[in-house]
Amino acid sequence: MEEKEFTIITFSENSIGLLNRLTIIFTRRHLNIESLTVSESALHGIFKFTIVVKSTQSNIEKVVKQIEKVVDVLKAFYLCEDEIIYQEVALYKVPTEAVTQSNEIEMLVRKHNARILEITPDYTAIEKTGHKDETQQLFDDMKKFKVMQFTRSGRVAITKARRERLSEYLHKLDTEKLMVKED
Repeated sequence: MEEKEFTIITFSENSIGLLNRLTIIFTRRHLNIESLTVSESALHGIFKFTIVVKSTQSNIEKVVKQIEKVVDVLKAFYLCEDEIIYQEVALYKVPTEAVTQSNEIEMLVRKHNARILEITPDYTAIEKTGHKDETQQLFDDMKKFKVMQFTRSGRVAITKARRERLSEYLHKLDTEKLMVKED
């Protein structure tokens, strides 16, 4: 089977050691995590893990089933690239001297649809939001200006589906609870 990129979305309670338990699942299957982002979700007290891996469809299905067996995990599912909208944020720190000596960096910022966040006498901070190849291209274009620092976030993603799958899952649970109470 052909390997391709998948984004695994996992919703959980905030508990100590959960990240370690999740990464063990990937390690056992010899899967490298390409990107990992964790933050509180839209639902208070529920956290969202966005994990990017390259694997086969059958292997990803097994991984997601294993993830859902972890006690603190509420729901996990995987998505292909065409089922999500995603971005990454990159930050670049360049010497302010390079910015003031010519307009090349300003032109690059405009060309790449980036923005300047802060200018100090020593450095200028620039932000670029986009896909990994876009943020990498800006970095490559600015290398000649002696980039002092460069960092890129992990993927943040939303589904193209009308509702987020966790909302559907929680709605289903509430409906089932109501039906049990009525019996």
